[in-house]
Amino acid sequence: MPQTPLILVLNGPNLNLLGTRETDIYGTQSLADIEAAVTQCAVAAGLAVEFLQTNSESQLVDWVQSARDRAAGLIVNAGAYTHTSVALLDALRMVDMPIVEVHLSNTFRREEFRHHSYVSQAATGMIAGFGSHGYELAVDALTKLIAKA
Repeated sequence: MPQTPLILVLNGPNLNLLGTRETDIYGTQSLADIEAAVTQCAVAAGLAVEFLQTNSESQLVDWVQSARDRAAGLIVNAGAYTHTSVALLDALRMVDMPIVEVHLSNTFRREEFRHHSYVSQAATGMIAGFGSHGYELAVDALTKLIAKA
């Protein structure tokens, strides 16, 4: 029996505080709420999901590296590391799988420094500005990308 394809959903710094921090920008759903919705979407699409969050850049890099041998695709919301982490970019470039970058807010309607994304240089595509629903859109995109592979 074929193994269910695994997607990793990697979340960066401060996303553990969703639902309580800057709700006018990031919404009122917690990361646990988003995880539940993503899991439901993934299972319905025939995918397994591992949902992770860290405030550590090195942990994100480790998770990306570990994906090389066990995942079919990545969803990455790197938080502030999106705009600063060459290390994360290098790790993402080493994986040969679809990568969907997600941002809750439309980063291009925010401060100038948020307009640059290192993650985008390795990502297959980006979803931004749709709040927590962006994660579900990312699952749909990955489902289609994995099916093409």
